[in-house]
Amino acid sequence: MVNYREIFEQQGMDYTTYRQLVDQLLAEGKTTGPDDSEAMLHYSKMNVQRMNRVDKTVNLTEELTTTLHHLKGNYKLLVITEGWCGDAAQIIPVFNKIASTASGQLDLKFVLRDQNLSLIDAHLTNGGRAIPVLLVLNETGDKVLLSWAPRPQILQHLLAEWKKETTEMPIIAEKLHGWYAKDKTLTTQLEMNELFKKLG
Repeated sequence: MVNYREIFEQQGMDYTTYRQLVDQLLAEGKTTGPDDSEAMLHYSKMNVQRMNRVDKTVNLTEELTTTLHHLKGNYKLLVITEGWCGDAAQIIPVFNKIASTASGQLDLKFVLRDQNLSLIDAHLTNGGRAIPVLLVLNETGDKVLLSWAPRPQILQHLLAEWKKETTEMPIIAEKLHGWYAKDKTLTTQLEMNELFKKLG
């Protein structure tokens, strides 16, 4: 049985701490998780640039802002992520913006997937340990109310199609990040709006 409250309180990092951890590891020639290969380091470096860009450019839609301002209770947001994950780099800055817009009603923490295998294994996507995973917990942090992972639905379908066309990961990654760049976080925000409306 996963103890969400314990994981949130003991391992959870705020956004600034998580970002600093990724930067610090990169400075040491490492990334989060057990694989410090050149490829993983390259992904992590690219992802720092992506997070910086999304941090600077993300503006929440009027609809999502309204939904957040109408939240009735307080909640904990637990995000499972890793520094090398491209989807996470495009999405977790949006989670951070959501939490900072919600007037103190959303307490946001990040944990690393590979340090919490029992946690990710309780929240698989199609049998895989796909990230990021957003878990909306109740105020005490011991119950999952809602979850979302690991990318917008339309992109999930597109990715499945692209994987039928090629197994070359660099080509797939280029298409994936091209989609995120064009979308400017709007589809992610649309899905977040629907998710948080359920708490109303």
